[in-house]
Amino acid sequence: MTPSLAPELAGRITRPAGPLVIDIAGVTKLYQMGEETIHALRGVSVKIHRNEYLAVMGPSGSGKSTLMNMLGCLDTPSEGRYEFTSKNVATMVDDELADIRNREIGFVFQTFNLLPRSTALANVELPLIYAGYSPAERKTKAIQAMQNVGLGDRLHHRPNELSGGQRQRVAIARALVNSPSIILADEPTGNLDSKTGVEIMALFEQLYAQGNTLIVVTHEEDIARHARRIVRLRDGLIESDGPVG
Repeated sequence: MTPSLAPELAGRITRPAGPLVIDIAGVTKLYQMGEETIHALRGVSVKIHRNEYLAVMGPSGSGKSTLMNMLGCLDTPSEGRYEFTSKNVATMVDDELADIRNREIGFVFQTFNLLPRSTALANVELPLIYAGYSPAERKTKAIQAMQNVGLGDRLHHRPNELSGGQRQRVAIARALVNSPSIILADEPTGNLDSKTGVEIMALFEQLYAQGNTLIVVTHEEDIARHARRIVRLRDGLIESDGPVG
């Protein structure tokens, strides 16, 4: 279910944009399906700055998921330029892409993607293991991240001992723990009831107010309108790109 747009959104703060973090120019993505060539993106260009709160929208087949994969360094362009914090992603090999994903991008998924047999704290520590932090550093940073999302009293609970909203908060803590350049959220309220979805979007508002850069990929208009800017795709092209009215 979709959270309703709260009436107080009209008076929200909008933080001034910071330095350029993502610069996509003329990006095309082709997929080969048998003898057919699928044009998922057709010369897309978009710039995203630090401190922005951006939503990416589009119907099925619009290229929304492909653009999300591109933004998250899960895929590379067939043609065009993609620079992430001034690094040329388009020419990176898999190990370089993996390093950017771990250090620079915090992912939040609709399905939470938590390890079921690990505690909430252990799930949040995962990116820090890959980043080479010591056990003591990992624990300190993960506890702080859990406290930041209001779950300081759920450190040792496993996912099946948590509600859906609490599981998504654990996923958000995991996304935040490395202090990434961007938080990339894919349908973050898709598996939540309406009330819990409103709570998660309120948490996103707090993260934005604290200076985090948020990119939310969604097909829900009410979710997108929590952002400050909406990029709309259709048929692999950017149909519109502007502030939330």
